[in-house]
Amino acid sequence: MSNIKDITLAKSGHQKIEWVRRNCPLLSMLKEEFEKTKPYEGIRVALSVHLEAKTAYLCQVLKAGGAEVFATGSNPLSTQDDVVAALVESGIEVFAWYDCTEEEYFDNIKAVLEHNCNIIVDDGGDLVHMLHTEMQDKLQYVIGGCEETTTGIIRLKAMAEANQLKFPMVMVNEADCKHFFDNRYGTGQSVFDGINRTTNLIIAGKNVVVAGYGWCGKGVSMRAKGLGAKVIVTEVNPVRAIEAVMDGFEVMPMKEAAKIGDFFITVTGCTDVITEEDFAVMKDGAILSNAGHFDVEVDVAWLRANCVESMEMRKNIMGYKQKDGRWIFVLAEGRLVNLAAGDGHPAEIMDMSFAIQALSVKYLVENKDALTEKLIKVPAEVDQEVALRKLEFLGKNIDTLTQKQRDYLEKSSL
Repeated sequence: MSNIKDITLAKSGHQKIEWVRRNCPLLSMLKEEFEKTKPYEGIRVALSVHLEAKTAYLCQVLKAGGAEVFATGSNPLSTQDDVVAALVESGIEVFAWYDCTEEEYFDNIKAVLEHNCNIIVDDGGDLVHMLHTEMQDKLQYVIGGCEETTTGIIRLKAMAEANQLKFPMVMVNEADCKHFFDNRYGTGQSVFDGINRTTNLIIAGKNVVVAGYGWCGKGVSMRAKGLGAKVIVTEVNPVRAIEAVMDGFEVMPMKEAAKIGDFFITVTGCTDVITEEDFAVMKDGAILSNAGHFDVEVDVAWLRANCVESMEMRKNIMGYKQKDGRWIFVLAEGRLVNLAAGDGHPAEIMDMSFAIQALSVKYLVENKDALTEKLIKVPAEVDQEVALRKLEFLGKNIDTLTQKQRDYLEKSSL
């Protein structure tokens, strides 16, 4: 039985999902196909995802393909209770509610895995981690899984290197149609959607410090520049730092950037990116936010423990008064600002990412007896199919190689 907050909220949840459906032609095409072919017949799918309208539609697409679907959140503050209610009404078992405690969050992870699921769809790695630590008796049922995020893949690679990963995982985040668009354009837009609707402050003319210049950091920096900000990038990778310089951004260590930043956005996937020594030199009124998966990039625990006063200034803005009278503000408790304080990535972007997810699940089911590698790249043909379909929906055509050109390239590659 599902465990959610309030089933009576379902009406607005259905409205949100319907809006997504209208703007996700790839997923809608797959749903129509899967309703006929039933590629997931007899398969139980466990998902730990940000439970909002776009992920809800992915759940419905998997169900349309014959799967039994069991879902929970991947962040206590990104679950939308009305969407969860709508999912339950559509026949999907859900164990999640907004602002659950850490204990409740992991209890919900366990509740999903109790259903002996065959496919794991993870966002950050908590399902996989639970299976390998506290619920190893459920490993026997698992065919494989998919990981959506950079952070989750970092965890998977560490497990694989230590020979701890017990089943194959498709690295969805490394697909071109995922990280080129979702991480860059999706994160770039949704981060400022969350910041702007929460703070109601202008970005233009401000110093925006972006920690990390991977695909997400590139997108955030690009959008900050477009909004009129002066962008400062902090990095630990010298190659990415040079790239940021050549893209027109200032680059410096965080201890220097901390002195001049107005807005701070962490997108590293690492811990302790902004800490005590940085807080000590920040301006009065500095605003901190995180767009990495876990709430470990900004040391909010230090602020809570060492402030002389704390106050909720607006919904999703907590202020921490320092001993010298300065106030430092943290958005969404240091959790994913684009989801905890917004609606996440645009639907058209997630259309591609979740098409990759759905097709990767199909690949796992169809090839379950032939999978030997523990970490699997999204097949190139899946990436190409999604890209070509998306171009078609965008009303665009491209050239194709002639046979002579193919022969030339194949000969040149020898």
